[in-house]
Amino acid sequence: MVGLFGRPVGHSLSPVMHNTAFEQKQLPFAYAAFEVNDDQIKEAVEAIRALGMRGANVTIPHKVAVIPYLDKIDPLAERIGAVNTIVNEDGTLIGYNTDGTGYVRSLLEETGIDLTEQTVTLLGAGGAARAVACTLVERGVKEIRIVNRSLERAELLAMALGSQIPIRVYSFAQAELAIQDSTLLINTTSIGMYPHIHEMPVDRKCLRPDLIVSDLIYNPLETQLLQCAKEIGATHHSGLGMFINQGALAYELWTGEAAPTDKMREIVLQHLQQGGN
Repeated sequence: MVGLFGRPVGHSLSPVMHNTAFEQKQLPFAYAAFEVNDDQIKEAVEAIRALGMRGANVTIPHKVAVIPYLDKIDPLAERIGAVNTIVNEDGTLIGYNTDGTGYVRSLLEETGIDLTEQTVTLLGAGGAARAVACTLVERGVKEIRIVNRSLERAELLAMALGSQIPIRVYSFAQAELAIQDSTLLINTTSIGMYPHIHEMPVDRKCLRPDLIVSDLIYNPLETQLLQCAKEIGATHHSGLGMFINQGALAYELWTGEAAPTDKMREIVLQHLQQGGN
């Protein structure tokens, strides 16, 4: 048994994605979503051990709060400061973060870009931004520019990323300046997510045909930002691949087997096209 801890979890596509994958590989696993309140986090984590669960995914708003109740934290998860996957190794609970690695795997698969050549503008400074930025720093991008409403929060993320590469901070009013000579634009905010599908995090005048435009949102499959990028001929990359790949990496940590990513993508697409969210 594995599961998902979060609040809310009722609309998550993780259960259908993982249960389809387990069925495809004929593994004796079942995945269930558990609504966990803030005052239940300790008990939820202890239940992994008590019930002999193989592990769990952790989603908003508990990715940081679970950390004190784990026995070990993977170095990347420690740098990110958040855990989205717990693995039970014979009673030892180990925390991992597959978000950033899942994102980068998807980005490289779908665009084929050389990360070491990229000047990145990152919209947002929340948990998703932190996971993506930490992984991009590890992969050796040239520079990261953080655009966020709260400059204080952006500065905190910049400090957490260290000094391996230049990290600059901008307000949303300065977004055009940050983007103008960037090569890769990544939206990590929820602006444009269902049901607010006509919103964009930046003005379309900020986009250029030679800019790679990436959005972590996967519902809708093509956000207004990506539609505008597509219209001007820019390379565009949706959040669906990140969702699939972060799940696939968790699956591999639990089972020790390669995940059936094609089947996982197929079932998630099917649900999204039917109006699931």
